[in-house]
Amino acid sequence: MTTTTAGQRRPALFADGFSVGRLLLQGRAYFALVVIIVVFSILSPNYFTVSNLLTMSSHVAVYAILALGMLLVILNGGIDLSVGSTLGFSGVIAGFLMKGVAISGVTLYPKVWVVVVLACASGALIGLVNGVLVARFKVAPFVATLGMLYVVRGIGLLMTNGLTYNNLEGNAALGNTGFDWLGFNRLLGLPIGVIVMIVAAVVGSLLLNRTVFGRWLYASGGNERAAELSGVPVKRVKIRVYVLSGLCAAIAGLILSSELTSASPTAGSSYELTAIAAVVIGGAALSGGVGNVRGTLLGAFVIGFLSDGLVIIGVSAYWQTVFTGAVIVFAVLLNAVQYKRRPARAGGAAGPRQTSPTDTEPPAVVGEKTAV
Repeated sequence: MTTTTAGQRRPALFADGFSVGRLLLQGRAYFALVVIIVVFSILSPNYFTVSNLLTMSSHVAVYAILALGMLLVILNGGIDLSVGSTLGFSGVIAGFLMKGVAISGVTLYPKVWVVVVLACASGALIGLVNGVLVARFKVAPFVATLGMLYVVRGIGLLMTNGLTYNNLEGNAALGNTGFDWLGFNRLLGLPIGVIVMIVAAVVGSLLLNRTVFGRWLYASGGNERAAELSGVPVKRVKIRVYVLSGLCAAIAGLILSSELTSASPTAGSSYELTAIAAVVIGGAALSGGVGNVRGTLLGAFVIGFLSDGLVIIGVSAYWQTVFTGAVIVFAVLLNAVQYKRRPARAGGAAGPRQTSPTDTEPPAVVGEKTAV
């Protein structure tokens, strides 16, 4: 295992000598994305155009933001199955507020920024409940988040009576216009959703690589017991990652609802699986402690560009599901090959953390002095 001082980044791709197999394995997300672009560009002249790439990127933004939150949870050795329903619920909250809130016979129409803040707060609250269940009450992450998936989806259905909030553009006379700005406007030629994705990626990268919290997260995900003995507040870290995951899901839900100008309680169904797939394709280990933002973004682009490419060339929706599932299974298989020598997690912790597939190895620094 490579030992570095705190704050250093040492490339580890060829630390044990050059190997074509290792290069292909660790750079699989890059190669997969290039192959997808080349193949669909040949099959359709409209695929590799600036306008289509921007459109596909706006679709990818929803997956990517959702996957960034999932990455934090998986780095901690957990899983969050509630992000899809949280995505839909944040849209429902936005739609509910945009349609007006009746209080004492008076209907109030909140400003759009208030709607956004409250929707994001609802996502963070759902994440907080997940985190408390997992960290404080020792409920298995799979069980806790699966339960919250149904609870949140059910609340959304109750709020809407199973219906969809349509026409969320707002009314200038009511002062609640501007919600569709997230989905349709552009800044410097880029869709707003793509810009939000870039900002989220930069913040996530800084959080993981330039903060004590990021070091705590890698340490607790790599070996929770050792991190706890070293003074890392593992419970606090665990709660925070679920809160951040819920927040990312809420932001993704707002972007999706803005693009559709409607909010459905069933929106985001199975998106949790897409988020997990993006993280896995990006090279993160499901056992925790290994992964990075760049790989997760690549994984989201692989899934998004593949799905949109299949639509463009007219492949049946049923075959699209087959192809997407096959890619996910293949990615998990490659992960199993790459990490087959990792020791099993003991007491919820993993053995020594291996090199991240698409980035240099961030130091698992406990506190401020030691790095592994």
